[in-house]
Amino acid sequence: MPSILQGLLILVAYVLGSIPSAVWIGKFFHNVDVREHGSGNAGATNTIRVLGPKTGIPVLLLDVLKGFGAVQLVQFVSYLEPHTDPYINYQLLLGTAALLGHIFPIFAQFRGGKGIATLLGFMLGVEPQATLVCLGVFIVMLVSFRIVSLSSMSAALAFPFVLIFVFKSETPALMVFSALIAITVLVTHRANIKRLLHKEESKVSLKRKSKEVSPSNES
Repeated sequence: MPSILQGLLILVAYVLGSIPSAVWIGKFFHNVDVREHGSGNAGATNTIRVLGPKTGIPVLLLDVLKGFGAVQLVQFVSYLEPHTDPYINYQLLLGTAALLGHIFPIFAQFRGGKGIATLLGFMLGVEPQATLVCLGVFIVMLVSFRIVSLSSMSAALAFPFVLIFVFKSETPALMVFSALIAITVLVTHRANIKRLLHKEESKVSLKRKSKEVSPSNES
């Protein structure tokens, strides 16, 4: 019975992560599929770029909540003791399922986003202190360079170092996972890295909101 419950909760976490916030909100309020504009990514950054902050910020918050909510499903497994290795390991499984759901959403032809916002919510639910430090890294990099991809990669690369050397984590699964996060973020940002090397990566404006597009506009 416990294994059946755990498997069911992992499935629920995947379905939760599969909710395509950017796609559904864009289509409902603007009749726009953000995947057909801008970077073609179904995430908060592209939504802000294409439809503006009033649409993009709710998408961002919902994507964060997907990751955070998926991790909280561990509360339904009553025999797992909080802060123990089995508890944390299962949190990592649930968060990973939600992250995969966001990247490959069953409700949006498996064409999702890169998962940074969902990953943020996921890690806030597992290791909030280290995650908040890395969020600070993201904000500093964004203010300094105004490039979201660079800021995201910097925060992801900082995570294992913050976790191990600042907060002295001794949880093997969490330490390994933090390294995998850094590698995965780099892999999913391959195209961004190429544009960064050629100085072609888009910057975001911190002063004025993005221009909204109509369904007929081409990006």
